[in-house]
Amino acid sequence: MSNEYRAENTISAIFKTEEEVDAVVRRLIERGVDQDHISVLGKDFQSQSRISGFITKKDVILGGLRTGAIFGSLFGSLLSLFTGVGVLFIPFVGSVVAAGPISSVLLGAATGAIAGGAGAGLASALSTLGMPEEKAAVYETRLKAGEFIVMAEVPREKANDYRLLMESASGEEVHVNENPLPRPQEGRCEKPEDLSANVRSHLSDQAQQVFLERYNKVYDETQDEVKAEQAAWETIKDRFDEDEHGVWSKEKVTA
Repeated sequence: MSNEYRAENTISAIFKTEEEVDAVVRRLIERGVDQDHISVLGKDFQSQSRISGFITKKDVILGGLRTGAIFGSLFGSLLSLFTGVGVLFIPFVGSVVAAGPISSVLLGAATGAIAGGAGAGLASALSTLGMPEEKAAVYETRLKAGEFIVMAEVPREKANDYRLLMESASGEEVHVNENPLPRPQEGRCEKPEDLSANVRSHLSDQAQQVFLERYNKVYDETQDEVKAEQAAWETIKDRFDEDEHGVWSKEKVTA
């Protein structure tokens, strides 16, 4: 896909079966959605996962997941399409497979609000991303029941077309958010201004500096943006509390 692809709105929908997930993902790609902007969440797959943590697209291919050896033949055949796959524990839901950009979001790597709120469950995370609380609660309940969530980041002027596509492919509880999913940093950051707006908006000036130092240290060691952001957010949570506006600004008092 072209680097000029514009991901401006995020369309989410619930699907009942893996077959429906397979079909809608392939239809979205055929209709022009960049595969790097499609996410899938699911709890009950054809076979149980035997991995944990976050793995990269390279890991997916090298690890044999492309053939479905771990996740089942149907969903496994889709994994090579996604930028990343994570297996993570979500409170009130359990272990969930997250593929695509949503994986790093739920791992707390992309926004301070998620880093602070994900402990309350998927509904809290989805609400932070702009979904109404009542609908977010439905998404959490249905994911827990074994259904699937598909998200597609699309150009704004085509959002209605893709919404109709999701609905015609058996998508339920369809929601259109006017923003794309937040993303991890790209490479090393030399100054706080290099941090993404999503990160800076949740950090005081002091916390931004702490975040930057920890991020760069881990990035220099690993060359992995997601691991670096995870480490930086853990440091922020260790040293600061959120204020009433959701900004990590209150430095903790240590004995």
